[in-house]
Amino acid sequence: MRDIEALIPQAGREDATALREFDADALARYVADRAHPWWRRRPCALALDGRVPEARVSALLARVRDSGDVSEVRRALLDVLADRDELLPWLRHEDRRTEKSFGMPEAYLQARGRLGDRTAVRELATLAADPWPRNQALGEAGLDALTARYGLDAVLDDLGDARPEDRAFRVRMRARAGEDVTDALADPDRLVAHLAQSLADDADQLRLYLDGAPTTEAKLWAAYALYRLTEDAAETRAIHEALGRPRVEVPGLDEELRSAIVHAYAPGCRTQSDPRWRVEVLCTEPPPRIDVDEQLRRATAALTAEHLAPGQPVSCGEHHQQGDGTYHVIAYGGGKEVCVSTLGRFTTGHDTDPAARQALESAGFRWIDEATGAIRVTDLCVYYFGNRAPLDVDTLLFYWQD
Repeated sequence: MRDIEALIPQAGREDATALREFDADALARYVADRAHPWWRRRPCALALDGRVPEARVSALLARVRDSGDVSEVRRALLDVLADRDELLPWLRHEDRRTEKSFGMPEAYLQARGRLGDRTAVRELATLAADPWPRNQALGEAGLDALTARYGLDAVLDDLGDARPEDRAFRVRMRARAGEDVTDALADPDRLVAHLAQSLADDADQLRLYLDGAPTTEAKLWAAYALYRLTEDAAETRAIHEALGRPRVEVPGLDEELRSAIVHAYAPGCRTQSDPRWRVEVLCTEPPPRIDVDEQLRRATAALTAEHLAPGQPVSCGEHHQQGDGTYHVIAYGGGKEVCVSTLGRFTTGHDTDPAARQALESAGFRWIDEATGAIRVTDLCVYYFGNRAPLDVDTLLFYWQD
């Protein structure tokens, strides 16, 4: 055991090559003993891939089934025991669907796919369409295992094409076979259309498709995919112009706010976002670059001039003691605070002394009041504490994520 511990001196610092060459029986005994730290047991479990001692299978399966054990170890053991048919009845039991251990329900699904359980195919397709890359990989691995065992036609028959995730699997398989997938740019669900644009790989085919695409949205997906392949902004702007410069209209969102938000968030917006946002950011000029230090000096000076005794500005990450975002906080007399955005001349605050607002506005800042801050920027899906949905102006201008 001392040799094993020397190969894993600290969490995340294992000698994976040496572990792969270490005695498999000793590794299996170490993994099966819950008295050892999980961060050592996990790399030992992974080092057993393809060489699990038959005499230790029962003890390792007991660890997989032990809901009191650490999920990182259990998931690693599922990976190396994926050929054990005796696991399948347990994996299919209803209790596996309700288990709350982190990552385990997804790992169970992948294992069912690897064991050839075709009843898992629809759940695996849903998992493969999950926004979290780790879950996507598990779902795709399970589907790939079923496809390898039964053939693609059988899996497609099991799925059908009624759900977006079913059609997304079809698009992935067509692209993998080298087929053209541009027709899927017109899919009514953006999950599928977004996937199709990410897999389209023929610029000439996309240009041909633009002429006959059935909807404006499909044309925009094609334009977006074309830019991804060519990085020709002039061509993208010409297409946008020919389409009448379509964009998502948001009542109350003026051009200053729109420009700041679209250039901050459209480049990394999430799957279900309207392609109008994605193309707009390619076809419009970004707002002037903000000198954040100068802006904070100006805000502090304005508050000081009104005798409000401002403190030093701190980033929202420092203010929350973790994370990062798009604003700084300036505390001032009476325990009040104002927020200064890094996206433009925007400031706000809750229960703020009117003198602070007046001071900042006099210094050229724009105060975001409650009504303006509440405007929801529709169809621009932004990641925020696990969700991927449209946010309001206040959250976008003064964004913090831990």
